[in-house]
Amino acid sequence: MHPAMTVQSIMTELKSKGNEGTKKILLKHGIKEPFFGVKVEDLKVIQKRIKKEYNLAKELFSTGNADAMYLAGLIADEQKMTKKDLTAWVKDAVSVNISEYTVPWIAAESQFGHELALEWIDDKKEFIAAAGWSTLSSLVAIKPDSELDIPFLKKLLTRVENSIHVSDNRVRNAMNVFVISVGSYVTPLTDYAMAVGKKIGEVKVDKGGTACKVPDSVEYILKAKSKGVLGKKKKMARC
Repeated sequence: MHPAMTVQSIMTELKSKGNEGTKKILLKHGIKEPFFGVKVEDLKVIQKRIKKEYNLAKELFSTGNADAMYLAGLIADEQKMTKKDLTAWVKDAVSVNISEYTVPWIAAESQFGHELALEWIDDKKEFIAAAGWSTLSSLVAIKPDSELDIPFLKKLLTRVENSIHVSDNRVRNAMNVFVISVGSYVTPLTDYAMAVGKKIGEVKVDKGGTACKVPDSVEYILKAKSKGVLGKKKKMARC
């Protein structure tokens, strides 16, 4: 690690990179105070310097600052993250980008992704349940099909079909992404995921006054098919 990279020096740097315009946009997208409004590309510049650093990631995450928490996810060492660490992280992930990207990415890359995802999807708290479905979406994107429980994933698709429209707002969003991910990355279930997507129809999600549209799962899977990338796995969940 770069010798001068302490939590304090990083927080100072993050503050200097903060931008009011970015902050306004992020607030609309469900990012909660405190944070400075740092663009992801600026966070990635810092990530390149640090690479992976387990303790620093944990310290940054525990600041409660959404920019620092996102950076923590980028530099987290997934090999060292314990179940206890990930459980603590999901409880503090109140901003949408942390609960639906940062924590799920690292959980999926760790050895505890599957078991934690299944615990989280049953949680009463909306952001934790959304984190669970997002973790499953990341898992199917990075794990070879031989390491996935295909019949179980099929059951989860059926669960989504039966419960998406009565689930909490962010959970609906995450479930919809799960249908897309399974359909796009797990070719034995592509047709089934598309059938589920057709039955579900339009998914309504309150995106807090932003222009973000909820992607149509069937259209999305068909797009992956036409590009010839169905079943093409990603090297890592985080990006």
